[in-house]
Amino acid sequence: MSQNSSQRPADRAIRVAVVGAGPAGVYASDILAKAQKKSDFEFSIDLYDRYPAPFGLIRYGVAPDHPRIKGIVKALHKVLDRGDIRLIGNVEIGKDLTLEDLRRHYDAVIFATGAIKDAALDIPGIELQGSFGAADFVSWYDGHPDYPRDWPLDAEQVAVIGNGNVALDVARVLSKHAEDMLTTEIPENVYTGLKASPVTDVHVFGRRGPAQVKFTPLELRELSHSRDVDIVLNEEDFDFDAGSDEAIRTNNQVKTMVNTLGNWLVEQEEREAEASRRLHLHFLLQPVEILEGTDEAGQGTGAVAGIRFERMELDGTGNVRGTGEFQDFEVQAVYRAVGYLGSEIPGLPFDQRRGVLVNEAGRVKDDAGAHVPGIYATGWIKRGPVGLIGHTKGDALETIGCLLEDLHHLPVAPEPAEDAVIELLESRSVEYTTWDGWQKLDAHEVSLGEAYGPLPDGGARERVKVVEREDMIRISREG
Repeated sequence: MSQNSSQRPADRAIRVAVVGAGPAGVYASDILAKAQKKSDFEFSIDLYDRYPAPFGLIRYGVAPDHPRIKGIVKALHKVLDRGDIRLIGNVEIGKDLTLEDLRRHYDAVIFATGAIKDAALDIPGIELQGSFGAADFVSWYDGHPDYPRDWPLDAEQVAVIGNGNVALDVARVLSKHAEDMLTTEIPENVYTGLKASPVTDVHVFGRRGPAQVKFTPLELRELSHSRDVDIVLNEEDFDFDAGSDEAIRTNNQVKTMVNTLGNWLVEQEEREAEASRRLHLHFLLQPVEILEGTDEAGQGTGAVAGIRFERMELDGTGNVRGTGEFQDFEVQAVYRAVGYLGSEIPGLPFDQRRGVLVNEAGRVKDDAGAHVPGIYATGWIKRGPVGLIGHTKGDALETIGCLLEDLHHLPVAPEPAEDAVIELLESRSVEYTTWDGWQKLDAHEVSLGEAYGPLPDGGARERVKVVEREDMIRISREG
């Protein structure tokens, strides 16, 4: 299928496809585009995405009331606006183009497809009505084109399982008054749904203590910015062991978060709870079962009515062990935020447990442990969904470094012409989108925000995100 690298034409640019136009994919494309200044080779880079719009996680995985993180879009926009990276959107690999199609048209392929599926939580009752994955809810409130427009927001009391940034995002969005999110890019259907929510109490549960949480100080502080929402803590959760004390002493981030939580606990004791909504932060509780409701005849309703936890205790090292004591909470909805998993790429080895492509330093490996020629991975599909968005830059540097080392050994694409893959998409009637199309969609969303008019507090809507895939394609392709 491919020629030997020694037959590579000296006057032809190396064709590279990057699959996934989120931060990981854009960073990898940017680093590769800049690398040609120090290389004997030139690169022709196509950046693919399965959605009509670029920016991946930033557009469809970050809560709309995160303006600082959303600001990363400006940096990514500058990269793609240079014109040396071609964006091809609304193309799904495995459907519109196969792996073999990519290998026929490109000398190297870098997968940056991220992690969008919820990790499993294997406890009884997880399948009940009212039990949700956090990733699905995030996709709904971010206007993901492949998710339903409606979400069942009929619970007054809600449990969120997890102590990472996603758990806090979900809890904040559920507890926040919808009107306070109008200045963001929140889709209209999401605003309508959240506005009608009867929620009064949102509980966030972590199995370890305050010194072992996985969220960041910024995420934690943002909880206190919600209007008419009281933060509720339990004094019994603030029992530190030697491992916790060591973490507080040696890690400034842990120290900051423990101090913030401690200050809130003191303030809670000194003030009266007056807010119409409450956000409870619980620690040292491990979920063991989601409880089903019963009707008047004692029959199961198939819906969530509560959740049971085992009380944990610190073991001296910062880890926890069970106490054998159990506690039930009355809730009508449960959201699990216990991690994300990546999705398989048809034709490539996949680690089912970790949810990543099998790779070493970004070089994708086959079942025998050998590098699959010309195939690479970066971002969460490479190392799993850990770390912050900025960490994907380090991933990209490593992966591109490996690609540059392999330049003389890359397979030669039989059909390298830049127009060949576009002709293939058109022959298959794929309605692909482009960077010019994104600029049209971007301007349209901003204009929808401007047309909304001034808000009661004097602010203005940043934009109104277009949700329907067909609308996104039409605006991108026709204006």
